[in-house]
Amino acid sequence: MSIYQQSPTYNDQLENGLSGPSLMLDRVHCQFHGDSVVRDINLHLEAGEVVCLLGPSGCGKTTLLRIAAGLQVPSSGKVFLGRSLVSAPGGVQVPPEKRNVGLAFQESALFPHLTVLENVCFGISTLPKKQKQSRALDLLERLGMAGAANVYPHTLSGGQQQRVALARALAPSPRVMLLDEPFSSLDARLRDQIRDDTLHVLKELNTATLLVTHDPEEAMFMADRIALMRDGEIVQTGSPTELYCNPAEPFVVNFFGQVNEHVGIVHDGQVATPLGRLDASGFDEGANVRILIRPEAVKVTPLEGKVADDRTSHVIMSRLLGPTSLLHICAHGPDGQEMHLHAKVPGVFLPEEGQAVSLELDMSQVFLFEAETWR
Repeated sequence: MSIYQQSPTYNDQLENGLSGPSLMLDRVHCQFHGDSVVRDINLHLEAGEVVCLLGPSGCGKTTLLRIAAGLQVPSSGKVFLGRSLVSAPGGVQVPPEKRNVGLAFQESALFPHLTVLENVCFGISTLPKKQKQSRALDLLERLGMAGAANVYPHTLSGGQQQRVALARALAPSPRVMLLDEPFSSLDARLRDQIRDDTLHVLKELNTATLLVTHDPEEAMFMADRIALMRDGEIVQTGSPTELYCNPAEPFVVNFFGQVNEHVGIVHDGQVATPLGRLDASGFDEGANVRILIRPEAVKVTPLEGKVADDRTSHVIMSRLLGPTSLLHICAHGPDGQEMHLHAKVPGVFLPEEGQAVSLELDMSQVFLFEAETWR
């Protein structure tokens, strides 16, 4: 199991001879009416890196994005853009319009009286008119909207408007892009396409990006690194693979999807479950252990010709979910334990109700924690 560490502080970065990240939140704390909304946050973004702030509603992720943008003043801590200090105790607070950051939110908020091209050109203040238009058209082309350059926003669909809003935010060549749930109002198929197009553009432009989302699938698709938050704190940070395969605590496992749960007691370095005895050598003898098993960790093999009884693991129901099949299974262990569990199997695999099965586990997707660490 990996041990969680937050991002290094800004001083640590400089002491190690690094040039400094595109964005650094250094021990940031924020309170509203005496209540802590975010606590002691250290987070950095490198050029070209996409970092996702992931977590449930109310965990503080949007507050952090607003602090990075300059829309919210932190109670303590520092914010750096490159080597520039833009927020610090003692009255240092560079306003949003002078931070060279791009902002895009759930609502596109386009100017209705301006054409698409004029909307995108609006934020570009340092170029002659022709160069502004060339820059804007290039971004619209990258996002598949060049053909709509001369129309007004009200004629566009929601997805088209969101593409234009992203182009407008990128037009001034911001050092950092800040995205707050920009795809959440779109239907599933359109959302997939737009975030794919957006990711390609961000990578092509080498833009550091901080994306706020509550959707773990979106975070895994978009992010180079994920910072998973709960109750104003970062629980774990790392690549999508690190968080999914080496979760620091049960909250991390559960946040990335449904799990099968079982509680057992360690005896002789093992814990008994309805799917067999599992290695628990890292736990004290007699410890209560919570076992979390991802549905895709369960390998199901039909036992042809065997009649299921109350001591045999068997299928309760099967459902096709498209690319995978979901099986509800009643598992019976050698110690008489019983457990209702879900197994997710690639492709079409729909055994009949009552089909006797044998069960094996992919232990890379099985996680054991002391029960006291459960939240």
